[in-house]
Amino acid sequence: MKDFVAELTWRGMIHDKMPGVEETLKTGVTAGYIGFDPTADSLHIGNLVQIMTLVHFQRCGHRPIALVGGATGMVGDPSGKSQERNLLDESTLSHNLACVKAQLEKFLDFSGDNAAEVVNNYDWFKNISFLDFIRDVGKHITVNYMMSKDSVQKRLETGLSFTEFTYQLVQGYDFYWLWKNKNVKLQLGGSDQWGNIVTGTELIRRKGQGEAFAITTPLITKADGSKFGKTESGNVWLDPEKTSPYQFYQYWINASDEDVEKFIRIFSLKDREEIESLIATHRQAPHERLLQRSLAEEITERVHSPKDLETAIKASSILFGKSTTEDLASLDEKILLQVFEGVPQTQISKEDLAASPDVTHLLSDLTQGMVFASKGEARRMIQGGGVSINKQKVESPDQAVQFPLLQGKYLLAQKGRKNYYLIRVD
Repeated sequence: MKDFVAELTWRGMIHDKMPGVEETLKTGVTAGYIGFDPTADSLHIGNLVQIMTLVHFQRCGHRPIALVGGATGMVGDPSGKSQERNLLDESTLSHNLACVKAQLEKFLDFSGDNAAEVVNNYDWFKNISFLDFIRDVGKHITVNYMMSKDSVQKRLETGLSFTEFTYQLVQGYDFYWLWKNKNVKLQLGGSDQWGNIVTGTELIRRKGQGEAFAITTPLITKADGSKFGKTESGNVWLDPEKTSPYQFYQYWINASDEDVEKFIRIFSLKDREEIESLIATHRQAPHERLLQRSLAEEITERVHSPKDLETAIKASSILFGKSTTEDLASLDEKILLQVFEGVPQTQISKEDLAASPDVTHLLSDLTQGMVFASKGEARRMIQGGGVSINKQKVESPDQAVQFPLLQGKYLLAQKGRKNYYLIRVD
């Protein structure tokens, strides 16, 4: 068996660990778990750190359990939150649980001696009454102990409901239940979960007279200070309907050189020797973005599919002039609009396009000066060979407008190497 702690250490994925955890892992196959919050019907790349922790745990020969919090999702974790969240109803949570479980199944192996398992803590909480819980669980943990946690202290000034205050007891009981019923010895999670996790180890010690352990991973920060997993339009989701494979691929391609060295250690399944070789090669020619491409390709294929990766690469190459008319025509409308989001756009009618005498008129008067301010400017640049439509070079200022419409409604004009214009034809 590979050494799990050593594996996480070289990957930069350990923030804290309890004494004795290495010795426990060396005794044989150990069950460990991470909790996932079902407040949305998709996980996002912020969750990928914990997913990869479970993946590495399984690859080191241990048994991973992903707990999807149907019960805790009804309460709301105050850790890292500045205000109380809106609580979800049972039907919404059930839908979210099914979606999250399906995503987790893409990463973990659910067969073999150390088969992964997905559990829902609602299954054991649904039959526990409030009185039973405060009698059988609450009596083992003091208010002083709960008040000392950072997640509680940071919220005292702004207000903390009793619901959120008790969250650590609920999560602590999860660990206790899994320890008692599934022989789980280890809980993993982000560093902001340390207080909740050790409440579980304390409950196991006091209520069960047993021993359990904790490892936390550091919260990922980006070199420029922006939040990992966020873009201007919000979270980068694992669901292709929320974040397309192209947008997902672009997030990793656009990672800074400083960040990508950290990211590839965390999110790649390549071994240490291969990753260190890639980093060394990348440092010699960072402009080639070897690390970014390697990580983007590996993680896009794993989260989505080889076909989605192929489409994302094809779409990305369009912006850098390394594509063909066929590549452009193969993109569906959604991806086409994503690729050219932010470029100047205008709209013309099919009748006006059909009546346009030549491409010079199209790119000046018909598009109201968006591409070229005058026919003279258009003619000069076309004669210089610097204009294309749908990636097809315009050979003459007098060339007829006979370009097939992309998706039956678009023309893509390009001026020089980097200036694109999208013309919608209705």
